[in-house]
Amino acid sequence: MRIDELRERIERLGGANRQTREVLPFGLEPIDRHLPGGGLALGSLHEVAGGGNGALDGAAAALFVAGIAARTSGKVLWCVTRQDLFMPGLVHAGLSNNRVIMVECRDEKGVLDCLEEGLRCRGLGAVVGEVARLTMTASRRLQLAAEASGVLGIAVRRWRRQAETSDYGHPTAAVTRWRVSVLPSEPLPVPGIGRARWYLELLRCRAAESADYVVEACDAKGRLGLPADLADRSLSKDAWTASSFR
Repeated sequence: MRIDELRERIERLGGANRQTREVLPFGLEPIDRHLPGGGLALGSLHEVAGGGNGALDGAAAALFVAGIAARTSGKVLWCVTRQDLFMPGLVHAGLSNNRVIMVECRDEKGVLDCLEEGLRCRGLGAVVGEVARLTMTASRRLQLAAEASGVLGIAVRRWRRQAETSDYGHPTAAVTRWRVSVLPSEPLPVPGIGRARWYLELLRCRAAESADYVVEACDAKGRLGLPADLADRSLSKDAWTASSFR
């Protein structure tokens, strides 16, 4: 039995929507090949977090999300409780500030409410919300709203305390769950700083196995890149997984 047929059967058993969903490809064949449908499912909820509780990994997660949102069409609703979103960084990752509608909420309940309402608006390209906790009930409501409108929803998980990170292991209704960690940038033959690198982990994916990759950070069009030392290699799983760099 082919893998795509098996995925369809798993989706039917899980009660997933039988209609073929549109996807947003990453443009990197090893990642798109691994994801059901060939890309990140639109009309779905996805989760993204930094690899640690530090600011660097948290910033990388936000830039990863900005790159995804940049490749959608329409305005992007971004809901926060902290006034620390660095707009020039989002622009550097391809997301124009003219497309971003920033909503500052009083608490995380307000973020979840805005997320759900935003996901019901078909004209938006993506809806992003920064939350520490995401229960199964809340995530299910967001997933259903995304399915109804076809809008891409992303929950950026942020924590104030290290102890709160354990919540990320709890199950949710999100279709995928990602974790982004900062790696040393590519060395240059001249003084300077090369393009940033990330260790990208796909921790959970409905109808697919987990995976991990080493990629270059989003460019000005929101696209990830292939590190130069992998460019001449075969695009095999071994060449892409982070185990080759440990």
